[in-house]
Amino acid sequence: MVSSGCEPHQSSNRTGRAGGDLRRRQALADAAAGIAPDVPQVPEGYGRTERFRCVIYVCGAPQADIAGPRQECAEYAEAFGWEIAEVIEERAGLLPPQGRDGLGRAVGRVQRGEAGAVLTACRSMISVVPREYDELASVIEKAGGFLHVAGAPRARRSVP
Repeated sequence: MVSSGCEPHQSSNRTGRAGGDLRRRQALADAAAGIAPDVPQVPEGYGRTERFRCVIYVCGAPQADIAGPRQECAEYAEAFGWEIAEVIEERAGLLPPQGRDGLGRAVGRVQRGEAGAVLTACRSMISVVPREYDELASVIEKAGGFLHVAGAPRARRSVP
C-alpha cells in the first residue's frame, strides 16, 4: 500500500514512534544507566509516616504483681505496630481515676499529642465504676485519642 500522506500519524518525530512509547523507552534506558527518574521532591516533613503511639497504663493494689498485665499490654501494642511512648505503673488500688497521678500523666500525653491512646490490661485498672470509666474515656476522646483495653473480649464470628 502506498502512503498518500493523508493518514493520521501518532507522532511527528523522525522514528515514527508514539510519544508514550518514547517516554517508556527513555525511562528504561535511564534506569539501566542508573539515572533517577524525574520525581517531584517532597518537602521536608511531608510524606513521612510515623508509628502510632500509645501510653501503657497498669494499676494495681500495693502488693499486686502487675508485671504480667504490663507485658500483655506491651505484646498487644507490638502486635499492632504501636510505639510505646511511656509505661506508667501505679499502685493506687481502688482510688477513683481523678485521684491518680499516673493516670493523669497518661491522659496528659494524649492531650499534648504525644500519644494517641491509653492502653490498659483490663477495665478495672481504670475504674470498677462504669460511669467513671466512661467519663475518662470521654476526656481522652475529646483530646483526639482513645482508651483501649488489651484484654477486652473480642466479638466472635459465628461459623455456619
